Amino acid sequence: MVSSQTGFIFATGIENSIPTIGGGRIRMDEMDKCGHYRHWRRDFDLVEEIGIRFLRYGPPLHTTLLGAGRYDWSFADEVFPDLHRRNLVAIVDLCHFGLPDFLGDFQNPDFPALFADYARAFAERFPWIQLYTPVNEMSICALFSALYGWWNEQLHDDRAFVTALKHIVKANLLAMRAILQVRPDALFIQSESSEYFHAQNPKAIGPAETMNARRFLSLDLNYGRRVDSTMYEYLLDNGMTRDEYHFFLNNNLKHHCMMGNDYYQTNEHHVAADGTTKASGEIFGYAVITHQYYNRYRLPVMHTETNLCQGPCGDEAVRWLRKEWANVLRVRNNGVPIVGFTWYSLTDQVDWDTGLRENNGRVNALGLADLDRNLRPVGQAYRELIRDWTEVLPTQSVCLQVPIALSQDYPGIDAPVPPPAQDSSAATGAPRNTD
Repeated sequence: MVSSQTGFIFATGIENSIPTIGGGRIRMDEMDKCGHYRHWRRDFDLVEEIGIRFLRYGPPLHTTLLGAGRYDWSFADEVFPDLHRRNLVAIVDLCHFGLPDFLGDFQNPDFPALFADYARAFAERFPWIQLYTPVNEMSICALFSALYGWWNEQLHDDRAFVTALKHIVKANLLAMRAILQVRPDALFIQSESSEYFHAQNPKAIGPAETMNARRFLSLDLNYGRRVDSTMYEYLLDNGMTRDEYHFFLNNNLKHHCMMGNDYYQTNEHHVAADGTTKASGEIFGYAVITHQYYNRYRLPVMHTETNLCQGPCGDEAVRWLRKEWANVLRVRNNGVPIVGFTWYSLTDQVDWDTGLRENNGRVNALGLADLDRNLRPVGQAYRELIRDWTEVLPTQSVCLQVPIALSQDYPGIDAPVPPPAQDSSAATGAPRNTD
């Protein structure tokens, strides 16, 4: 029933991160810290004022999913119909770095099935929504929670990391299947950090190669791609069973997916001979690293996150926006089907200067607007960029238009949607993966 062409997807996001710190006692709720619960109408006004049509957005999982089959839709029932009335397209972010208290953390094997039930219930309640990121940055969530010890379970070992990763990716896959049973034309954008590890010296080549293989694990499992032999041994040595591994191989939904790549100055790393890392800053940049991911998965690409703090000169974020946009154009002109770009997030964030590891309440000037909801220079520059490029890209892009059913296709909140498939395999027609 798709009758509209969307053009290039210019997006922003309202972050719904909810990890816990302090042994689970402190909830780092970014929507609360940034004032979104109080100012959500003004936030949606800002999206429209900038000229953005697409919004990465989701309900707070910890206050919406209350227990097995128990949901509180009160906030979602306010905000999603309002987005619909404004003709804004939500890319729904269902799980962003944290879980409700009753689930605990990502070591919990009950998480995937309960999350899939939640995803199905959400899709049934808001049937006009077509675009989803079921679990945001799966690799980063597992790393920060179970290997670096920053959030949630706050563990520091490979077995905990593999456990978290397999539960997170399984939850993402089961959620996609559940949504497809309700909305067979659903599309999924995997927002995942695009990383690279640079060896500082010859003795660091081995550790750097291992880390550069590990960076692909979440997407390899999600897209049913066979991991390399080193990573296969790593997974099995740290608790993944052969049956679990083959579950990922045989649940290939990649033909419903676009690959979202996030890129920040912190995405590249120097690796020492002992395996320790430190930030390298931008060396390769978004275009080079995105080509590596595209060559591996051969999926349409969307630049799903970037930002930079507005510094003392006032133009630092603007210059970063222009640099990232130049990288997007380079990727596109080199023949990669790139469908969209995102400045993340709409407003300034809070406590990301410590990676949400400390509850300091420190505002980080990363948004298109400040927390008083006044546009920053980068917000004004993004508005101009969207205005200047919107009419050009659809006629010159190498990418096919993304088949999104816009609101004129579903003019009422209670409008009919395509009939649900009776079986998820029938809905997807997913072949067994042989990569």
